[in-house]
Amino acid sequence: MKTSRFAITTAVLLGAAQGALAQEPVSWWYELATPEQQKLIQQHIIEPFNKANADYALTVDYRGSELDKQLRVAMLSGNGPDVVYTAGPSYVAPMAQSGQLLALDDYATKFKWQERILPVFLKMGEYNGKLYALPKTYETVGLFYNKTLFEKNSWQAPKTLDELEKVADSMLEAGVTPFAAGNADWRGANEWFVTLALNAVAGPDNVNKALRGELPWTSEPFVQSIDRLNGWWKKGYFGKNYFSLTSAEQTADMMASGRAGMMPTGTWQFQNVASYSKKAGSEAGFVGFPSASGDPVFPLGIGSTFSIASRTKNPDGAAAVINYVFSPEVYGSMNSAWQGEWNIPLKDLSSVQMGSDVTPLFTETMKNLSSAVSAGNYGYTTWTFLPPATDSYLINGIEEVWLGKISTADFLTKLDASFQKELKAKKVPAIPAR
Repeated sequence: MKTSRFAITTAVLLGAAQGALAQEPVSWWYELATPEQQKLIQQHIIEPFNKANADYALTVDYRGSELDKQLRVAMLSGNGPDVVYTAGPSYVAPMAQSGQLLALDDYATKFKWQERILPVFLKMGEYNGKLYALPKTYETVGLFYNKTLFEKNSWQAPKTLDELEKVADSMLEAGVTPFAAGNADWRGANEWFVTLALNAVAGPDNVNKALRGELPWTSEPFVQSIDRLNGWWKKGYFGKNYFSLTSAEQTADMMASGRAGMMPTGTWQFQNVASYSKKAGSEAGFVGFPSASGDPVFPLGIGSTFSIASRTKNPDGAAAVINYVFSPEVYGSMNSAWQGEWNIPLKDLSSVQMGSDVTPLFTETMKNLSSAVSAGNYGYTTWTFLPPATDSYLINGIEEVWLGKISTADFLTKLDASFQKELKAKKVPAIPAR
C-alpha cells in the first residue's frame, strides 16, 4: 500500500501536537530580574527542566517589584501560579493559615528532601507541624570592605563594634563615607541595618527570646541596639545620599571605587561586588559583622521561598520544579553565573561543580556560613523571622528614628505591640531552637 507524503507529514504534525498537548503547564511567578538574569534562569533552569521532564512545560512570569502585592491578590481569588514564590517565611505562615498553600510533607518523603536539605531550613518552612515551604537561598548580612583601601590606610578589618566605629571615624576624617548604603530602589534595605544592630548589640540569644515571645522588644538590650544604630546615622556613617542611592549597583560601585570604605549588606551582593571591584581595579574583603563581644555575627536569612498553591491543577509538576531547583546541578550552574542569589541549602556540596569565574571570596564566605549554621552559631534576620505587619513597621519606623520624628522608646513600643498581636494570631514564622 502506498502512503502519500501528505499523510505522513500530517501524522507527524498530529503526533507532535498531541505530545505538546500532553505536557502539563507549570507556572511560576518570579520577582524583579534584569534581562540578563532572566536569561540565566532560562538557560540554567527552564530549558534543562523542560528537557528532562517531558510531561511538564515550565514557564516563568516576571512580576518585578509588585510580585508580593500581585501574588496576595491572585492567591485570594485562586488565580495564582502553581509554584508560589514568596519573599520569605514571614509570608508563608499567614498563607498557610488561610489555606492557600499545599502541605509538602508527602513530596518531602517522595524526593527525600530530609536527606538533601539542611534541617534548620526545613524547620523554618513549617507551620503547625507541617512543611509548607522550602527556601530558595540562605544568606547572611555582614561587612564587605575595600581591602585595597584598607591596606593603603593601614586599617584593619574590625572585629568589635568599638573597632568598627574607630575605623569609621578615621574614614570620615579622610573624606571617605564609612558605609556604602542606600534605599532608593528598595526601602526594605533599612532592615538590613536594624538586623545587624539587634544581633551585634543585643545578641542572637536575646533576639531568639524576643521572637519566641519570652522577652519584649522594649527590653534594654534592644534599646541599646537601636540607640547605637541611630548613633551611626547621626555621625554620618551612612553618608549624605542614603535616600537617593540604590541598594545594589550604586553602593557596590561606591565601595569598589573607594568613595566608601565598607558596605554592610548581604551575600546577595557578591555578583555586584565582583564586577565593580574588577572595573575599579580594587580587591574586596568580607567578614562577619563585628559585635559587642568580638565574635562575628552571621544573622541567618532566607531571601525567598518555594511553595505550591493549594488550588493548583498540577501539584506534581510544581513539586517536580521545586525538586529540580534543589539539586547540585542547579546549585553549581546558578551560583557560578549569579553569585550569592542561589545559595540553595543543600547538606552535601561535594558533587557541586562550580564555574571558573566564581571568586574565592564567595566560596570561602559560603563555606564559613555553612559551618556557622551547622554549628548553630547564627543570628536572626528580621525579614525571615518577624511576622509581616511587624516587619513592615520596622522598615518604615526606623526611618522616623533616624529623622528624629520618634524616639527609640516609641519605635520599640510600637514594634512590640505589633509583634505581640501577630504572635497571638500565630503569624510568627517557626523559630529554630538554639
